Amino acid sequence: MIARVTNTTLSSAAQRNLQTNMQRLAILQEQASSQKAISRPSDDPAGTGDSLRIRAQQRAVGQYERNVDNGNGWLTVADSALVETERILGRVRDLTVQGANDGALSPSAKESIATELTSLRKELLTQANASYLGRSVFAGNSDAGAAFVPDATAPGGVVFTGSDSAVQRRIGENSTVRVDADGAAVFGTGTSSVFALVDTIVRDLQSGTNVGSHLSGLDDRLTAILGNHADVGVRHAQIQHAEEALMKLSGSLEAQRSSIEDVDLGSVILDLKLQEVTYQSALAVTARVLQPTLMDFLR
Repeated sequence: MIARVTNTTLSSAAQRNLQTNMQRLAILQEQASSQKAISRPSDDPAGTGDSLRIRAQQRAVGQYERNVDNGNGWLTVADSALVETERILGRVRDLTVQGANDGALSPSAKESIATELTSLRKELLTQANASYLGRSVFAGNSDAGAAFVPDATAPGGVVFTGSDSAVQRRIGENSTVRVDADGAAVFGTGTSSVFALVDTIVRDLQSGTNVGSHLSGLDDRLTAILGNHADVGVRHAQIQHAEEALMKLSGSLEAQRSSIEDVDLGSVILDLKLQEVTYQSALAVTARVLQPTLMDFLR
């Protein structure tokens, strides 16, 4: 049986073909102007799901990168403070060795050494209160403005206001790193603090007491500082390695996101030109197919 083909049939079919070509042309025009393969979830539901997953990972990595940057700042300040503390304490030891030469030093020379030691003690206190973004790097999670506060009534002339709770930064899904330094372990507290030790050396120098016995105490404090400095160095290296890994992961995620969401502009423009030709051809063919009218049959 032969199906009957009427002008209405031809017209409907031509309109459907034109609409399909126009719709495809509109999609390509939108992609070319936005340079995005997905403008709305209905364009590619599966791709949209993958895109949302990757974007969530990118946000997490972005936060880890900010944490790494913050932690790097903390550890850089702590490292610089410890380097300066070691230099100052080394100078304190040298002056203590000089002051131990009782027979070779005059009272005025001992007083000069004591004056310099007092100045060095102030420098030690400055380093002990080193801060990053307004927070002391030696005070743990304490909200105090300084880790060591001068107090004339306290042993050593200072009070440690820090907290035992460490400052942590999350640098990965299952990885955290401590970014502060233990002020109590580095500088000591009470009568065992480096400040009390320097005060004792100054008093002994001024009173004429031999200060050679304090060298072992200085060496012990230097050993403690060096040990904590090494620990800070290890954590600083961990932060830097995490920074490199996050940078690579960020690049990989961006490449994945781009492959899903972005279009190859050259390819889209080529497809757009081909679709324009297709659409123009469809218009021309439709115009010829639907050209006959009643007047044409009456001629």
